[in-house]
Amino acid sequence: MDLVGAHGICFCGVAPWLDIAMIVALCVFILAGYPVAFSLAGTALLFALLGLSFGVFDIGFIKPFPQRIYGAVTNTTLIAVPMFVLMGVILEKSRIAEELLDEMAKLFGTLRGGLGISVMVVGALLAASTGIVGATVVTMGLLSLPTMLKRGYDPAFACGSIAAAGTLGQIIPPSIVLILLGDVISNSYQKAQLEMGVASPDAISVGDLFAGALFPGLTLVGLYVLYQIFVAAFDGGKTPAIPAAELGDRAKVFAAAMRTLPAPLLLIVAVLGSILAGIATPTEAASVGAIGALLIAGSRLAPKNAVFTGRIAVFASAAALVALLSLTSFVDLRYGRTEASDLERLGAVGAIALCAIVPWGVVASGAALAREKSLRPIADQTARITAMVFTILIGAAMFSLVFRGLGGEETVHRALSALPGGAVGALIGVMAVMFVLGFFLDFIEITLVVVPLVAPALLKMGIDPVWLGVMMAVNLQTSFLTPPFGFALFYLRGVAPPSITTLHIYRGVVPFIVIQILALVILAMAPGLATWLPDQLYD
Repeated sequence: MDLVGAHGICFCGVAPWLDIAMIVALCVFILAGYPVAFSLAGTALLFALLGLSFGVFDIGFIKPFPQRIYGAVTNTTLIAVPMFVLMGVILEKSRIAEELLDEMAKLFGTLRGGLGISVMVVGALLAASTGIVGATVVTMGLLSLPTMLKRGYDPAFACGSIAAAGTLGQIIPPSIVLILLGDVISNSYQKAQLEMGVASPDAISVGDLFAGALFPGLTLVGLYVLYQIFVAAFDGGKTPAIPAAELGDRAKVFAAAMRTLPAPLLLIVAVLGSILAGIATPTEAASVGAIGALLIAGSRLAPKNAVFTGRIAVFASAAALVALLSLTSFVDLRYGRTEASDLERLGAVGAIALCAIVPWGVVASGAALAREKSLRPIADQTARITAMVFTILIGAAMFSLVFRGLGGEETVHRALSALPGGAVGALIGVMAVMFVLGFFLDFIEITLVVVPLVAPALLKMGIDPVWLGVMMAVNLQTSFLTPPFGFALFYLRGVAPPSITTLHIYRGVVPFIVIQILALVILAMAPGLATWLPDQLYD
């Protein structure tokens, strides 16, 4: 006899508070300082035992756990996570951000508020090429914050600008948040459709979310820059300009900036362009990004005059990589196509030749990083970040299974359905809860624990999955700035000069949190910002 059915009275008396108590216990463990992954799994096992003792939990709910682990580590979408992490770590170690910040500061420095604008521009470029908040905030905090303070910028305003610019990596693709959200939203959407009786459910890909997040991300950058201009215009004492005499000849400054910009821009085009054009999946584009980042690092570090191990090799392979991506945009290179034209056969031969050149530069770049003793730190940091993400993913899988077994999924569905306003009221409620949770939890926990619980109910109400995913991504971005546990605040506090207090940082991020909420409202009022580009690309 079914365990729950045999104890129906006990189920009604205990389960409604046991599943809620499970969420409360998880928050307590995390706030107490226990590692998130072990808090998730430990809470799940503890409440599974409680559920068994009360007779309201069937042990069969956790039997699929080994398959969940296998599915997580073999998920082709999630393979993109270590590749994008590797790309970001390589760019951090190659000090490309230092060059960008230096050249952009010189380019905009003569304007009132120019340093703040340069921080936002570089933050957007790094977001589209690295996607790692910690690396961006630390780099800009070390390089830009002392300069801004020296030039007379208000400490709170400078701290807020750097912290906000560093979080852009979570909404501008490629982004780890969007990869994880894409996987969760896709599973939730298919589940919702099956529960609604749809025999052949539609799929949502990470590429859909990447395309959907592009315009909202750029909108947020625009709002940040407008705020910089507004402060410069009405409170110029906070954002003084740098005298032109200190920056030297403007033509030379512009020329230096144009030498620095092409590399990250080409990387952005190679990664995002290959996804949006349908040439590559996000996983394949992530590997292209990792190779491109390695080539950028090699071009900086390799000996100039060495042909086989120097910059000639790197530049040749970089040109080959760009040409290969361009070639696949116009020619169908699928192997074994009997109807291929002569042009396509010629293109296939050219693609093979180009592929043979790329490893030359990869080996040269690897040798250059090894000489600089950067190769091992890159591998170590990539492994640590990747292991953290997947360990949390496994812990979240156990948590969701037990929570579902305790009836938590039905509790969430009833709670959302009971909110006034239908789908709109439920969406506002979920967004408010996610915003509050962002004060205490990291985006990974919210994505892997909260989103799977609320997304199916929202999607069954008819909400567009791409729009919902992008709305959640913008909302999750605020978790990096909201005290007391905003990670960007921790990163900045760790590298800020002694004259900067925690209060400076907290005061500085408040206007940018308001701007993020404004961006969320704009996206809610204009869903086309998120849905138009995916519809144009993939319909």
